[in-house]
Amino acid sequence: MALLAGLFSGALLFGLANPAAAETQNPEDFPFAVQGNVRVAGEPVAGATVTVTGSEYTGEATTADNGAWRVPVPSKEGTYTVELDEASLPDGVTAPEGFEFTQEVEFGATSTITRNFTLGAAERTTTSFWDQFASRAVNGLNFGLMLALAAIGASLVFGTTGLSNFAHGEMVTFGALAALLFAVALDMPIWVAIPLAVILSALFGFGMDAGLWRPLRRKGIGTVQLMIVSIGLSLALRYIFQMFVGGGTLNLPGGATSNIPGLGPIRLSITDVISMGVSVVVIIAFAWWLMRTRIGRATRAVSDNPSLAAASGIDVDAVVRIVWIMAAALAGLSGVLWAYFRPGIKWDMGTSILLLIFAAITLGGLGTAFGALVGAIIVGLLVEVSTLWIPSDLKYVGALVVLIVILLFRPQGLLGRRERIG
Repeated sequence: MALLAGLFSGALLFGLANPAAAETQNPEDFPFAVQGNVRVAGEPVAGATVTVTGSEYTGEATTADNGAWRVPVPSKEGTYTVELDEASLPDGVTAPEGFEFTQEVEFGATSTITRNFTLGAAERTTTSFWDQFASRAVNGLNFGLMLALAAIGASLVFGTTGLSNFAHGEMVTFGALAALLFAVALDMPIWVAIPLAVILSALFGFGMDAGLWRPLRRKGIGTVQLMIVSIGLSLALRYIFQMFVGGGTLNLPGGATSNIPGLGPIRLSITDVISMGVSVVVIIAFAWWLMRTRIGRATRAVSDNPSLAAASGIDVDAVVRIVWIMAAALAGLSGVLWAYFRPGIKWDMGTSILLLIFAAITLGGLGTAFGALVGAIIVGLLVEVSTLWIPSDLKYVGALVVLIVILLFRPQGLLGRRERIG
């Protein structure tokens, strides 16, 4: 059997290499081809005839609706003549003076040659400054709302515990990975996978507080030491994520949706609108919870003055536990929306926006949830709109520069209170 297979392979290779044998084949089975496109002013030309002649063979093709054509040839030896039939051009399509309808081509190392016929230069379209500004401002608002979900939770954690949690970016990544687990690995509908991912993120926050942060608080560990622990936790979680999902980019289902027509220069997909709507609804619901419910008022009291709140009979440990759960849930939802905005999921995706989360918290006022919301929207707008003047690779730097400038004039942030010394 091995001998027969070898003989068959040798005969097949000989047939491909021998033009005389190949001439008896169906042209579609030829191993080589000359191909290209016919366009006029950037638009495809359909129905035009292209003829390829050479190596004692003549082939012909008609351009498709996208202007593409392809002519299989039996051999790559010698020179081929490619001719566009002027008489076959559709009505209204003309070639400029001096246009060459015939080209000579020779094969190289590859099995195909591409030769295009461009009958006229495409018109250059430009977008005005204000159209670009409007488009990027809307994108910035979308990004800012997504950033606000993560910043609000991190701000409340700081307000109630004094901890700058450097592992908050990994809580964002965890939410995206949880959605990937439910939607892709377990093949659940995305509208089911996202709520389950948020619930799993909340349980993740509960576990972190119960297993790590509460025991450390009870031992009287200082905020600097807690911050160092959070840095170590961030590194550990980041590389655990990489160990399981690798270094590539993964995608959630439903990310590629069409743009909504009729918005002028603003390009918004259905996914973008849903993302913004979810962000707004969740932020409004969270604001109502914070302002109207008993637990929300207790959270604001602990954030304002933990000692006074404890003296008033508020269970500070219980409030902190709830804050960790809420912060993790909001960060998880932010991670899902960030996965659609980027787009894609990576093992270090949360770390890439961690400094922007801190910038939003600092800009709005340390420890204030509404300040984090305002700061996040400002940072999101600055990040996207700044690309009108600076390279996109530096857009995060531009937001941080503006943050520094604002803090020079208002150190407590936009909605923060000036600290009293003494």
